[in-house]
Amino acid sequence: MSTTEIDVQAIEQMTPHSLSIADITPIGTGDWPGRPAVTILLQGCPWTCTYCHQPALQDSTAAGSVTWQDVVDFLEVRRGMVESVVFSGGEPTRQPGLVAAIRAVKEMGFQVGLHTAGAYPAKLAAVLSEVDWVGIDIKAAPERYAEVTGQEVSGVKAWTSLELVQHSGVDYEVRLTIDPTVHSREDVFAAVREVIRRGAHAPVLQQARPGGVSDAYRAELGRRGMYDVIRHDDLPDLARR
Repeated sequence: MSTTEIDVQAIEQMTPHSLSIADITPIGTGDWPGRPAVTILLQGCPWTCTYCHQPALQDSTAAGSVTWQDVVDFLEVRRGMVESVVFSGGEPTRQPGLVAAIRAVKEMGFQVGLHTAGAYPAKLAAVLSEVDWVGIDIKAAPERYAEVTGQEVSGVKAWTSLELVQHSGVDYEVRLTIDPTVHSREDVFAAVREVIRRGAHAPVLQQARPGGVSDAYRAELGRRGMYDVIRHDDLPDLARR
């Protein structure tokens, strides 16, 4: 039996109540660009990315502070005000109860988006048919991934996940956050070239921001932004935010 089959069997047996949920964010348009959405933040991530703006969510042993019933109650009173829900984190595909949660939210009449860094390709494969949109973070060219995530095998997993998303038929967006503490101009160009070479959507370039990050990273970042890494006229066809 393959790893993917084992994961699917485990996932099918889980319920939304098994989720470790860190928080529910108010309605906004940033997590699913152009669409008002409620975002559910799930606890735990296997990577320690340099620019992580939710470092408190990295701890996979931490208990959630929000119950599934809290989520249901929160969404019930917002029916008609918002049509979309995004599962984010942390890395939401880490938790087997995600599929059951997505199905429950869709039964309530919401469309569902997913944020992922692609850390668990087999688990992501089991989720893709359930969602309406995916925002996938690509952090670097495969060989440079560990410098961002702190994990040697992360590049293989992330780029495998991108291929799964790309061929799933689900609407998606690729994001590339430019981190001046790690990325060089050539690093950014290499990652963009690889995304395009593989036939995926060209990435949206994102600014690493000081909000929510660790004190050490904020001090290292200083006032630097993406244009301290690339020039304003670089990659003119790519969207940025």
